[in-house]
Amino acid sequence: MRVVESGDPAAPRSVLVVGCIHGTETAGVAVTRRLIEAKPPPRERLWIMDCLNPDGAAKGTRDNAHGVDLNRNFPWHWRPRYMPGDPQYSGPRPASEPETRVAMRLIERIRPTVTIWFHQPVGIVRAFGHSALVARRFAHLTGLPFRLLPWLSGSASNWQNHRFPHAASFVVELPPGPLSRAAAARYVRAIRTLAACPES
Repeated sequence: MRVVESGDPAAPRSVLVVGCIHGTETAGVAVTRRLIEAKPPPRERLWIMDCLNPDGAAKGTRDNAHGVDLNRNFPWHWRPRYMPGDPQYSGPRPASEPETRVAMRLIERIRPTVTIWFHQPVGIVRAFGHSALVARRFAHLTGLPFRLLPWLSGSASNWQNHRFPHAASFVVELPPGPLSRAAAARYVRAIRTLAACPES
């Protein structure tokens, strides 16, 4: 797992972008790689993680090497879901997986103003509660429809939104298939806009 810091460390706001949490939903990596390769933004601070689930991405499965859906493994309202072998298996206990704990430690340390979790293949921006305002803005900037949907138990955004009630964390469900260069550039521009001023 690689995390890259880009931009101004003194910036008052920061955005964390996670390109992939499910190994079968990797289109967001095109966005994170473009962010990493770009010139560091002035007066903005970005934290960029290509992939939280490198084992799943390598073997082409939704879950990690232990067969756990990382987006059901975070501790807020975690509950046992399904059994080993099911692609949405929540794991034996909250935060049982090393990838989940890495993400939690990173977020606890950097405390991003906004976190964007890329998924596929629904083609929407989804959020709930206090994160909805920023997520609606991101949807408008990218042209994706916005959906106000309750968080799933054990999901990363569910944990973040309760752990950090003054920050925003939401999901971008990209359309199916790989992203075109033009689409990746559009998402990069939207992220940079949020990094510059997430609340307007």
